[in-house]
Amino acid sequence: MTVSQSDLLRRQFDLTWALFEYHLDRLEPEDFLWEPVSHCWTVRRTADGTWAPDWAETEPDPVPVPTVGWLSWHIGWWWSVTLDHVEARTPRDRTDVTWPGPGKPTVDWLRDLRTAWLTALARLTDPDLAAPAPSPWQNDPEHTIADMIAWANAELMKNVAEIGQLRLLRAAS
Repeated sequence: MTVSQSDLLRRQFDLTWALFEYHLDRLEPEDFLWEPVSHCWTVRRTADGTWAPDWAETEPDPVPVPTVGWLSWHIGWWWSVTLDHVEARTPRDRTDVTWPGPGKPTVDWLRDLRTAWLTALARLTDPDLAAPAPSPWQNDPEHTIADMIAWANAELMKNVAEIGQLRLLRAAS
């Protein structure tokens, strides 16, 4: 049986999303800003009431432990930008992606991104997937749209595992 690239990428995404739903259904608003250690990256309220993520242009050493809030913002940021690429839109800047806040607002935001992602993926054909990928791989002709989507699936899997581990650690503490 031959499986198309599109079907394989969709199966990979669906498996990752099933794990994410397990954690999304169990996250409490207090989980989002829980700091397991003193050296953390989180999201913080700004003077205008919005949320801003901790950030450094150069990765610090040691790397801070992210909170669920920071990780959920991070997912929303890279996923929004990847959707921009897939939809052939100008990719938004990191600072243009605003975290909605702890609890249901962020869970709803992430589920809305899932819907947009599935809609975008459903339109892609195997020839579309074979096209050269945009940034950050645009200077490497061997990287395709399929590679970019596989990376997005892998990044989601990593971030979901981190969120799950933080949720479990907080519940156990």
